[in-house]
Amino acid sequence: MKTGMISSNGLRFLRRVRFSAMRRRFLAGALALAVAAGIGPAFAQQDRPVTVFAAASMKNALEEIVSLWEAETGGEAVLSFAGSSLLARQILQEAPADLYISANVQWMDEVEKAGRLVPETRRDLVSNRLVLISPANRKAEIDLRPGFDLAALLDGGKLAMALVDAVPAGQYGKAVLSHLGIWESVVPHVVQADNVRAALHYVATGEASYGIVYASDAAAEPRVFVAATFPAASHPPIRYPVAMLKQGDRAQTRSLLGFLTGNQAGKLFLKHGFSPLPGGGS
Repeated sequence: MKTGMISSNGLRFLRRVRFSAMRRRFLAGALALAVAAGIGPAFAQQDRPVTVFAAASMKNALEEIVSLWEAETGGEAVLSFAGSSLLARQILQEAPADLYISANVQWMDEVEKAGRLVPETRRDLVSNRLVLISPANRKAEIDLRPGFDLAALLDGGKLAMALVDAVPAGQYGKAVLSHLGIWESVVPHVVQADNVRAALHYVATGEASYGIVYASDAAAEPRVFVAATFPAASHPPIRYPVAMLKQGDRAQTRSLLGFLTGNQAGKLFLKHGFSPLPGGGS
């Protein structure tokens, strides 16, 4: 299994595209030899790893789950993590991905509207909670009530958030601060990151005094402390939909998709701080 974070400038994506072009040329030559030998073309699609584009907050859980799938099936996957919006845009630009996992339903909706999904493969995996974190050496719980003076708490420091107009974690964060009536007072102190894991890093390294991330992110980083959990009613429901992309419609991809939605994966998602879907999922 190979993994990587995609930066906002898409350099890793461009490298992957170039690599894929080289791989296609190699497979084309191998396919010609196979046809001449009477082997047939099926191996060309089955041979390549399953490429998964996944929300950055999925990183730790997905790496463990996919490693287990690889061990049990002998399959191989390449994991690329970034903000859901960046991944969706790359998919819409025909990025070579087989599975897409988004941190909200809206970006999956965009990909579906563009006709990029295999029909009836879309489903919700898990849910999540939104939390306020501080560096681990500042362990003070906070009572988040309407009108809470978070700007005063920051005391000139920064509040780390994912991009508030594009990345789901940032959009949810802006929603909760607006719900509490404190967004306007806090916005001058906000430092925006490309994705939620980058926001987590700012707090873990002390570059930001506080941050808003998912509960699963906080669980993955021992250098932060959960100061408060935002009420579920203060933001839209956090759901992670997964779907197969049309260019990935093959047995290997279906195998991994089935594993991701199975009981073993469900237990591992919970272990990594994700929440069960309200009402048992959809």
